[in-house]
Amino acid sequence: MRTISNVRTLKMVQLALFTAIILLLAFTPIGFIKLPYGLSITVIGIPVIIGAITLGPVGGAILGAVFGLSSFAQAFGLEPFGTMLFSINPVGTFITTMIPRILMGWLTGLISQGLKKVDKTKWVSYLITSIAGSVLNTVLFMTSLMIFFYNEPMFQEAIAFLNASNIFTLIIAMVGVNAIAEAIAAGIIGTAIAKPIDQYIIKNII
Repeated sequence: MRTISNVRTLKMVQLALFTAIILLLAFTPIGFIKLPYGLSITVIGIPVIIGAITLGPVGGAILGAVFGLSSFAQAFGLEPFGTMLFSINPVGTFITTMIPRILMGWLTGLISQGLKKVDKTKWVSYLITSIAGSVLNTVLFMTSLMIFFYNEPMFQEAIAFLNASNIFTLIIAMVGVNAIAEAIAAGIIGTAIAKPIDQYIIKNII
């Protein structure tokens, strides 16, 4: 018998599973895909996106918080860039690693709910939502990063080195290629996984 208890239990199991996947990706090399020319893209945000699609905005926000906490934890000597940010501004580092990821998960869930109401085939809604989640992650994180750290010497030196004329040029220089690659990966993987999960839940649980 399909009951509210069954649905809640399934959602809790999903939440725990996605949390475990996020932590696994965050603290092992499998969370990063190596690209040519020394570049790499992170797939840690993809479980957050899939969770936001299948669990809704609240689930997405919770998973975003897990993502943020894992990022903040790496600032304690586990990741050079995060460690450097923490040494400059601990509070700014915490906000930058946490708030953008929570907002990304929440907003991705809202986008998914809205698109599912108008897209009958669903494939388009899953694809757009997955890409949007990745873009939100990049935009929100970089916005917070610039708010708290733009005037720090390391960024001013990067501006001079890259000959960046403004803040937008600097952001594009820092994450342009990676952001595109991550959005493509999120679109493919997010769509491929989220749609079957949703279909299973609708058919067997709800």
